[in-house]
Amino acid sequence: MWPMETVGLERIEEAARLLAPVIRRTPIVGSRVLSERAGTQVLLKCENLQRTGSFKPRGAYNRIANLPAADRARGVVAASAGNHAQGVAWAASELGIASTVFMPVGASLPKLVATRAYGADVHLVGDTIDESLVAAQDFADRTGATLIHPFDHPDIVAGQATVALEILEQVPEVGTVVVPTGGGGLLAGVAVALHALAPNVRVIGVQAAEAAAWPDSLAAGRPVRVPRMSTMADGIAVGLPGAVPFAHVAELVSEIVTVDEDALSRALLLCLERAKLVVEPAGAAGVAALLTSALEDLPGPVVTILSGGNIDPLLLTRVIGHGLSAAGRYLAMHVTIDDRPGALSALLAVVGRAGASVVDVVHSRTGPWLAVDEVEVSLTVETRGSAHRDDVLDALRDSGFRVHAEL
Repeated sequence: MWPMETVGLERIEEAARLLAPVIRRTPIVGSRVLSERAGTQVLLKCENLQRTGSFKPRGAYNRIANLPAADRARGVVAASAGNHAQGVAWAASELGIASTVFMPVGASLPKLVATRAYGADVHLVGDTIDESLVAAQDFADRTGATLIHPFDHPDIVAGQATVALEILEQVPEVGTVVVPTGGGGLLAGVAVALHALAPNVRVIGVQAAEAAAWPDSLAAGRPVRVPRMSTMADGIAVGLPGAVPFAHVAELVSEIVTVDEDALSRALLLCLERAKLVVEPAGAAGVAALLTSALEDLPGPVVTILSGGNIDPLLLTRVIGHGLSAAGRYLAMHVTIDDRPGALSALLAVVGRAGASVVDVVHSRTGPWLAVDEVEVSLTVETRGSAHRDDVLDALRDSGFRVHAEL
């Protein structure tokens, strides 16, 4: 273990010079819908368009490039299910260094294929990242390879901090920066850079409510492991904040908020529909916070970092459906009707007159809650938003149907 080091501006600027020839200067784009919601200009820093699809190569390249020659010769090893794996594989390949990555057996196929394509020797070990990390540490101990931690090292933090330098160059008048937060490397780096160069800028971390280790950790004054995690935002599902990021975040960041799964899915859908950007759930966490009441009265302009865009197409399909439902665009309900000819047609006629489009119908005559002359219809319809959703429900109830809408 390295001694605890403080990351300062000089180290960040050195990282920026090192990364300049190889890392993309990602664009910043405006969002009218988020600006209207926040009451001030909102811009998106598109790290989803970075090399390998996330901000991770900034820290990985900076960490690996700073290794002594003898350590480089022994190669590097990492444990990850996605973005860090790709960042390490790409950085090592760029620097001509052998890389080995341990991934959980259930890692998504696109991320597995991409990591191998960037040049890593990939091993599938364990069901969780923790189990993969044990295997990676064992490999490091046996071979002398350097373990590249995803967030808990000063060089990683300094590399991620270069995002903030770009934001200050692109939006010199920035008032607030919103940062998706898992282990804390990105949040710590952004906070350090902005504290040094623009101390009046408000820095806010955002976590998934179902994987939020930071609020309890900050309250305890030390990193505290969250007992369980269950979120679609796997990129920020980190059970224990890193010691190095914690030292900086505890000093420099006064606000970390959480967002629920509905907000994450609606944020992903908004990025796709309105900004034409593919963003993974973790990468959309800042957008999710802006869509909810979690953030109010923000000094503008506001820049939220879209930290990654690596999402499995199968998950994207499910999340889009979840987002449409959360946004009131899908309405799933159970309707009890009489078991007689024409009853189903009458139900669907009401739905049609209300302007909804039927997506799916399941007709069931069995169930202990049904009378002998009743049928339950499980009905999913497409609506035009929350207000229209309520109109459809009102129309059905006004027509005498017993309706139970799914949340």
